[in-house]
Amino acid sequence: MSHEAAMSDPSMAKAMEQDMRRRFWIAFILSIPIFILSPVGNSFVKISLPDFISVNWLLFILTTPVVFWSGSIFITGTYQSLRKYTLNMSVLISVGVLSAYFFSTLLTVMYGSGETFFEAAALLVTFVLFGHWMEMKSRRGTSESLRALFDLVPPQARVWKNDQEILIPTADLIIGDIVIVKPGDKVAVDGVIIEGETAIDESLVTGESIPVAKKVGDKVIGGSVNQSGSFKFRTTEVGASTVLAQIIKMVEKAQNSKAPGQRLADKAAAWLVVVAVVSGVVTFIGWYFFGEVAAITALTFAISAVVIACPDALGLATPTAVAVGTGIGAKYHILIKDAATLENVSKINTIILDKTGTLTEGKPTVTKVVAVNSFTEEEVLRYEVNLEQDSTHPLSRAIIEEANRRGIKNFEKAQKFETLGGYGLSGIIEGKKILVGTERLLLENGVDLAPIKNIIDNLVNQGVTISLLAVENRVAGVIALSDKIKPTAKQAIADFFVMNIEPVMITGDHDKIAQAVGQELGLRRIFSQVLPSEKASYVKKLQSEGKFVAMVGDGINDAPALAQADIGIAIGSGTDVAIETGSVVLMQSNPYDIVRAIILSKATVRKMKQNLFWAAIYNLLAIPLAAGVFYNIFGIWLRPEISALLMSLSSIIVATNAVLLKRVESKLK
Repeated sequence: MSHEAAMSDPSMAKAMEQDMRRRFWIAFILSIPIFILSPVGNSFVKISLPDFISVNWLLFILTTPVVFWSGSIFITGTYQSLRKYTLNMSVLISVGVLSAYFFSTLLTVMYGSGETFFEAAALLVTFVLFGHWMEMKSRRGTSESLRALFDLVPPQARVWKNDQEILIPTADLIIGDIVIVKPGDKVAVDGVIIEGETAIDESLVTGESIPVAKKVGDKVIGGSVNQSGSFKFRTTEVGASTVLAQIIKMVEKAQNSKAPGQRLADKAAAWLVVVAVVSGVVTFIGWYFFGEVAAITALTFAISAVVIACPDALGLATPTAVAVGTGIGAKYHILIKDAATLENVSKINTIILDKTGTLTEGKPTVTKVVAVNSFTEEEVLRYEVNLEQDSTHPLSRAIIEEANRRGIKNFEKAQKFETLGGYGLSGIIEGKKILVGTERLLLENGVDLAPIKNIIDNLVNQGVTISLLAVENRVAGVIALSDKIKPTAKQAIADFFVMNIEPVMITGDHDKIAQAVGQELGLRRIFSQVLPSEKASYVKKLQSEGKFVAMVGDGINDAPALAQADIGIAIGSGTDVAIETGSVVLMQSNPYDIVRAIILSKATVRKMKQNLFWAAIYNLLAIPLAAGVFYNIFGIWLRPEISALLMSLSSIIVATNAVLLKRVESKLK
């Protein structure tokens, strides 16, 4: 099974790593006496065997299990590759190992004594296994944060069935089950509370450090921890449909995907396999027929050339960096959907940020209610709530909370309710036509705003959001709402400028409100009074200027703009919509995580380039050296086992360099 397949199953990845480790240690233990008994080893350690024991036959016996058991994964890989008419790294390794082994076996059978290459075959297997073991170990180590997510799901859940509480495996839960959660319990799956109140710690899933108060009707996320109070909830998502499962799936997909640079490396590696095989053949023919050396020397050069040219390091250059980068992102609640996105985030030079919920808390509060034309403040609030009671918009929720705080009741459902595309709402209440929304909406419907014009101007100049109410085409009042700017927003904007990235704010608010917020944040470019349906066109506008644009929004009203942008960044608590629409999902709703994502992307791309450069330069220099180009001039040449060591060392360097990406964490804190 491939490394990629193993990465999607932590237990399988661990089992594969253990198998690789076991194969390596057996090969290593057997390779010690093989090397000592070889011509090279015997020049350092003199060992005399009884006359009745043939050194070559002993080497044959010791090498055979190394080649055909420890190295069987390469032979099997070669068979599968050739069946598909492709050449991969297993083919190169097998060619090198089997050439040395069978040639040495032939010499042993025919002559019994003389120089053989058994140690080359054994050490090649040993060194390559060690390189693969280290690579698998480093890649598996990058997924600790991902595997921690698996552990968030409790193995069992308390279910209320047939008027009694029973324990069942979490895997057996179905949609509609009623689950009981007691203080200290983990929530098994996603659902909606139907009984009780509590506070839930969702930090491991959403990144929010403060426990969230929950009551009847609120959603709960599988994997979160109940802090206080018992409650019951009805399951709405189970298995692979839960928020936690989707997060895990996203990180797995990212770690197993290929960056654009990797596709180029894969093509180069495929050609390098051909180059390696051809170079081995050409090396042998050149030395044997024209170099005036013995066949065994020519074969030595040929095997060394094939072995050292193995593009293992080139194949590992970007996958290891991607695995580490996405793993670090998950640790900091930055979910990146695929390797291409991870690479492309580094190209961002313009960021469009939605105001409400991205730069501001998205939790506005009512600061003032003004009534005119003989209407009362209570009537203004009651009419607004009647029209907005089913809305989930932050402004609507704030108005409803203010009405509840004032004890206003007697709400009724609006008739002929209509949403007016970003301008506001309309409906019939108590037989009267009601309009709620922007100044533009009321003016277009012929409402005279003269009685309240000065109040509107005064509130707008204060930088607050306003919601106007008209009853029977007569202005009734205005509600002012204020939304706090997020604590990290200002620092994020400042850092964008330092990184030569232009931040742009987009909002449906009045221009004066937008300018007030923009001035506080230090923004230089602002798009105001933009309808949700128009946001995508503003993204296109910036793209037409040659900008590589990222759009940051809550993943709901901003979905078209997120899809239009070169990089869509959904900032929120991991809702289904956010996960579906964004290429990057910031679980903590923290604007500074955008800066962290860019820092992480740039660092990952640097590692990719370093690894690709090293792998390419290494192969360009190593093949001529192993092929004996410098043998006649300087007397420099490499035995196959040394070539195997250097090839494995190159892979280890690439994997280690990728793991060093973890140093970027100091910049993310």
